[in-house]
Amino acid sequence: MASRPRAVRTGRAAAQLGAQLAALREQQDLSVDQLAERSNLSRATVRRVEGGDPGVGLGTFLTVVKTLGHLDALHAALEPDDLT
Repeated sequence: MASRPRAVRTGRAAAQLGAQLAALREQQDLSVDQLAERSNLSRATVRRVEGGDPGVGLGTFLTVVKTLGHLDALHAALEPDDLT
């Protein structure tokens, strides 16, 4: 029972991240087709990423983030705080 709420939160997070990636793509005036080509992914895969499909592989997700120019920002956001 405890895993069900986690799955809901994960699904919600995936959907929000996908929407954010779609917004970044649109800010850069890129079509789905253009992002797919630049990422070396299919149009359907880019749609899955932007749609928040939690079954999309991490490598695929990171490829889209990198293509949009935000891999360094994602990496920085996940850096643990300096505790010293």
